Amino acid sequence: MLAQAASQRALAILAAPVRALFAAEAGQGVLLVLVAAAALAIANSPLAPAYHGLFDDPLSWSPIARLATAHGWINEGLMAVFFFVVGLEVKRELIEGQLSTPARRRLPVLAALSGMVAPALIYLLVSGDAPGLARGWAIPAATDIAFAMGVLGLLGKRVPASLKLFLLTVAIVDDLGAVAMIALFYTADLALPWLIAGAAVLAAMSALGKGGKARAWPVLLLAPLLWYCVLHSGVHATIAGVLSAFTIPMGAPGGGSPLKRIEHRLAPWSAYLIVPLFGFANAGVALGGLGAAEVLAPLPLGVAAGLVLGKQLGIFGCVYAADRLGVAPRPAGASWLQVWGVSLLCGIGFTMSLFIAELAFPGDGGAAALLRDEARIGILGGSLVSAILGYAVMRAAGRPSNGGRLPEAGSPLPG
Repeated sequence: MLAQAASQRALAILAAPVRALFAAEAGQGVLLVLVAAAALAIANSPLAPAYHGLFDDPLSWSPIARLATAHGWINEGLMAVFFFVVGLEVKRELIEGQLSTPARRRLPVLAALSGMVAPALIYLLVSGDAPGLARGWAIPAATDIAFAMGVLGLLGKRVPASLKLFLLTVAIVDDLGAVAMIALFYTADLALPWLIAGAAVLAAMSALGKGGKARAWPVLLLAPLLWYCVLHSGVHATIAGVLSAFTIPMGAPGGGSPLKRIEHRLAPWSAYLIVPLFGFANAGVALGGLGAAEVLAPLPLGVAAGLVLGKQLGIFGCVYAADRLGVAPRPAGASWLQVWGVSLLCGIGFTMSLFIAELAFPGDGGAAALLRDEARIGILGGSLVSAILGYAVMRAAGRPSNGGRLPEAGSPLPG
């Protein structure tokens, strides 16, 4: 009997890390790690030709000529759904969440902006004046919400609730900034007729999404049309996802929220299918053709330095300055060591950084492909280092004194 009880306790101890690893908050991050590892392994195995052929060879038939490969459908089609979910999340936070009032949005907005500017500057400093590399300045400016929150999920109650909320809101503002950068700096030559048509569709969607009798389904029916117009306009098609989300009504007659209902239904598909599929299609780098010269080239070093150094300097520096100058206090109940740990975790740029790298160095030629591979090396390396350092710092910081709960309003901050 004692032996059986001891065996059950041993199994429980062994199972605890596995349960924590695939907990709700950690599961998405763990899945992305596994997907990236699988893509790298396959891309450096005898299966590499089949892997690249699957995503890059022309499809036997495609209903849209501009999307002739599976890679194109993933990056400009499925990722539009990902950006749609991001847009829903941003709108919800702006209306009733952590970005709904000036006091709530002040610190995360300032931290996110600083956390985008500092990595870009460090990237430009490290990459120097090498021809063509300046287009990659935005690659290290993005944070992967799922990955970063996944690492926090592994830490459990060691992380104050206020710090989790801070990371989430910073990442949301960061995503909005990434969308703006894509629209402003990674847009091809504009096709005016398609742009006008898209604006007309968006105006109709906005009108249908407003008023006391607003319904979501007419807006959703027009969303694919908006995406099609934007796809042909020269603006990246994923921008249509964010624009469509902003037209979804928050409330509805008789109670309930169409926006929250749609977000709730789409979020799991985005997190556990679309983002992993995108990561699998874009993280496969053939390391055999990359020697020390390529790995230590200005592009991968600039991206990695931007993620590892730029993010922590920008975000931690901003929080520290805002707290000391009285602009906004640091997250309640969090120590400075914990704030530093979260700032490091913001250097995990996986999904959005890979996406921007595809836009920064377009083309099918060998030079463009090499630049994308170098950027991916920098993204994967910088994200991995940021995740390990952030996790280590948060572990060293210990448990919060209040058990991880949000402190009562007006409670003094710990020193």
